[in-house]
Amino acid sequence: MKKVMLILLAIAFAGMAEGVTPAFSAEYSHVDAKKQTAAVTKVADLQGALRDLWSGHIFWVRNVALATKYGNSEAANVAEQKAVENAKAIAGAIEPYYGKGASDKLFGLLAGHYGAVKEYMIAAYAGDNTGKDAAKNKLIKNADEIAAFLSGANPYLPKDTLTALLYAHGGHHMAQVDALVVKDYAAEAKVWDAMKTHMYVVADALAGGLAKQFPDKIR
Repeated sequence: MKKVMLILLAIAFAGMAEGVTPAFSAEYSHVDAKKQTAAVTKVADLQGALRDLWSGHIFWVRNVALATKYGNSEAANVAEQKAVENAKAIAGAIEPYYGKGASDKLFGLLAGHYGAVKEYMIAAYAGDNTGKDAAKNKLIKNADEIAAFLSGANPYLPKDTLTALLYAHGGHHMAQVDALVVKDYAAEAKVWDAMKTHMYVVADALAGGLAKQFPDKIR
């Protein structure tokens, strides 16, 4: 069922980047995402950059979860710092299109997302079901806020679709933590594969929406 949902989401977003094959490019880095101005960007390069950024998000959050699970506070702290840097880079990627105020707003929302995931992780590791429920509610509320923010800025990013994508993403984080709690590493591996595929769908959707809204900057 999860695979079918991902396929359907990918098909739904295919129209946002018509005729474009997603690709990675060494020409577009995290630094480029922050510094890019009005220069024309290829859609494929933007897709590659956003895929890299969103994949970095799940990579570092997973590292936090693993290091915390096994009591390696030093590794957890480093991973958390990298997760924050990654969130700043994701937010910085929209600055050339919507300005610094919007970038700062998105960073705050992404910080809220990470905070809710971390709260869920801490509660799950402690066997605190009440805490897990509270963190889950925060994730849902935060997903609603991010979807409203992005759809409000871009008419080519429907709020309902973004909400569904972000709900699924939050669900992946929770499923990953739950698998780690019971040391079901095979299940966690499956969740990781689903998370990675889903991040590509999210990144491509955002790139496609930007390309449609800013055809003079993205081709």
